[in-house]
Amino acid sequence: MIIDTHVHLDDERYREDFDAMIARARNAGVEAFIIPGAHPSTLDRAVELSEAYDDVYFAVGVHPYDMETFESVDFDRYAAHPKCVAIGECGLDYFRLEGSEEEKHSEKVRQAHVFREQIRFARKVGKPLIVHIRDASHDAKVLLLEENAGKVGGVLHCYNADEELLSLSKEGFYFGIGGVVTFQNAKKLLHVLPKIPRDKLLIETDGPYLTPHPHRGTRNESAYTRYVADKMAELLGIPPGEVEALTTANAKLLFRTL
Repeated sequence: MIIDTHVHLDDERYREDFDAMIARARNAGVEAFIIPGAHPSTLDRAVELSEAYDDVYFAVGVHPYDMETFESVDFDRYAAHPKCVAIGECGLDYFRLEGSEEEKHSEKVRQAHVFREQIRFARKVGKPLIVHIRDASHDAKVLLLEENAGKVGGVLHCYNADEELLSLSKEGFYFGIGGVVTFQNAKKLLHVLPKIPRDKLLIETDGPYLTPHPHRGTRNESAYTRYVADKMAELLGIPPGEVEALTTANAKLLFRTL
């Protein structure tokens, strides 16, 4: 069995065939789904789905691209819901920084503030973090350590294969592996993945994004976790069933209410 630890089931692209998509995932061995919080506009949909399906859970958070919406989210209300298992996805993303150096610096400062606030909230409510890091590994690592994020731990969603982040495994952080591991240009991740402690590996899709080979170019969905598990098994030199068992056990340890 597999747990998809990061899938945007609240995305509009799943509405037309939601039940069929969930059925395909269950038939492929997926036993639970976690919807990350990214934008306030979809949080209520995530709650609705978690209440309608026993195996669907959600997190509350604000993605760095949407940090201007942070103040509008009633974190306490969402975090008190029995199906809320984490805080995030939150973090740092420097990929789209534009403008002058001063403007870029100002953007980084704002992102760091919103990230810090969500880490502090996670510590307050005792829930793990779902962390988004893109082109910001060092700053994100420093911030997580400064804010004592290891008190609650979490997952580095869509782990970017930066070896600097591997030491966060000692701080209670897990590493989310998704469809990127099947890409032909993912040489860095293929090299680094065996260095991740096995008790810190998780499987995710990030659906509807980052669809694995051989379905690239189509909408991603949780049934495709099978391709991720198979590729991880190949890289680790163990049977796919062992990958499924260890990542599922890891997910249940991190997201304690699954």
